[in-house]
Amino acid sequence: MPALIERIMTVSPRPRYTMIVLNLLAKVADRSGVAGPYIMDDGKAVPVRDWLGQAMIPMAQRHHRRQAIRRELQDGLLERGALPIDPAKIDDALDAMMKDRLRQSARCSVSRAVSDLVRAGLLHRHYQGYRVDHHNRGAQREAVYTLVPEVHAALT
Repeated sequence: MPALIERIMTVSPRPRYTMIVLNLLAKVADRSGVAGPYIMDDGKAVPVRDWLGQAMIPMAQRHHRRQAIRRELQDGLLERGALPIDPAKIDDALDAMMKDRLRQSARCSVSRAVSDLVRAGLLHRHYQGYRVDHHNRGAQREAVYTLVPEVHAALT
């Protein structure tokens, strides 16, 4: 375990976050260390990257930063003339926008953490699913993460 932490520290600017992502992947991986392309969550198949992002959202709960984003979103609605008149509807609209913003940010953060883990040689990433000719290499495909056997053994 200390060698695992040391390796993450050498490649990741956010080692704690990256270690948490690795630990979550180890918890949902099958016996061979494969996580994805879907994770069953409350009886629903969720893409592994979305599931990780949702699991990591509580890490983004810094109150002062969330309040600043909320004010920014409210100002944007006000400028576009799209701010509801009813205060309850304002809160609902802002909550929905915040949820989308956090989800999008979490997906990006998870992707960066996974890239760090791949660079460290602790994880392999590939894509599975229907492929179409498209400039986006992930077109209609979902990520699959495979933990290196030694890492899987250390974390399970």
